[in-house]
Amino acid sequence: MGGLLRRALDAHGGLERWRRFEQVSARLRNGGVLWALKGQQGVLDDVKVRAALRREWASHCPFVESNWRTSFEPQRVAIETTDGRVVEERLRPRDSFAGHGLDTPWDRLQLAYFAGYAMWTYLTVPFVFATDGVVTEELPAWKENGESWSRLKVTFPPGIATHSTVQTFYFGPDGLLKRHDYDTEVLGGTPAAHYVDDYEETSGIRFPTRRTVLRRMPDGAASPQPLIVTIALSEVEVT
Repeated sequence: MGGLLRRALDAHGGLERWRRFEQVSARLRNGGVLWALKGQQGVLDDVKVRAALRREWASHCPFVESNWRTSFEPQRVAIETTDGRVVEERLRPRDSFAGHGLDTPWDRLQLAYFAGYAMWTYLTVPFVFATDGVVTEELPAWKENGESWSRLKVTFPPGIATHSTVQTFYFGPDGLLKRHDYDTEVLGGTPAAHYVDDYEETSGIRFPTRRTVLRRMPDGAASPQPLIVTIALSEVEVT
């Protein structure tokens, strides 16, 4: 395990502590222009999100209806009632995004898939980097906001559903995540610069509670507008 990865894991609470827990949950408020572009404005404005820590699974509730929730896994996404009845499902959901761009409308299963894999990724970073099959490589430092941020290139295996196979994570001098870059494959490869801040600690694990996703320019800088996605988390709990 490289020095930057170890420092990042320790700064966020430590891998040993993380492995004591099975699940993370939080209240989630979403904003930004993406949801209207996809024809899904309002669905995820204020919901509860849960994510498993030992496998890739996530759920949002309520979803569309007050008694509906989602169930996301890499090869299946479903909408269920809160008592477990399947409303609709899709196998191999990634295939349904073929040919999509930033403004291609989504159906509600596509929304459930995107929200599921995205929030699972966000809630498990950086600890997911210690998963078998994930490859990390330290990159040269990046200067931003008068600081020098260490960078980690992360290559995810095919079995993990996430924004793109290769992503870059930026860590401040304290080892905490500051920025996360990726090319959003389900949006036609839209390049994103995703900033995180407002850390809070729960059960010894540190989570960023504010996230802002901007468009990444060819030189690596972030365009200040539009705000593609904004995320606010509260009531974060690991169990």
